[in-house]
Amino acid sequence: MVWGMKHRTPTLHISTRPLLGMAAAGMALLMAGCASNGMVAGGTTAPPARQLQICHAEPVQIYIGHNTVASTLETIRQKSGSYLLRVLREGQPATMEYNQERLNVITNDAGKITALRCG
Repeated sequence: MVWGMKHRTPTLHISTRPLLGMAAAGMALLMAGCASNGMVAGGTTAPPARQLQICHAEPVQIYIGHNTVASTLETIRQKSGSYLLRVLREGQPATMEYNQERLNVITNDAGKITALRCG
């Protein structure tokens, strides 16, 4: 045994700077891949966003008492300016989230319209 010498375990020192640089470059590439240029697959441009079609129930109140046939419902939807139309029976459970583009058509058991409301 040699006096005065300490036994050391060899250690490996690795600089983390190159690893951090590579990680940053990788993240930049990933973020660039998420960027939109208005093009969709195939090189065509994305279609323009659809314009909101806000519901207006007042002009269609004249349809209360009418039957809920497809042609009448489509006429009601168009005249109300709404994008969506939902037919519900009186007392039927329905989701309560408000949708400004939806007209709710409430009917009785005979299929007659009893109420027209936006939402």
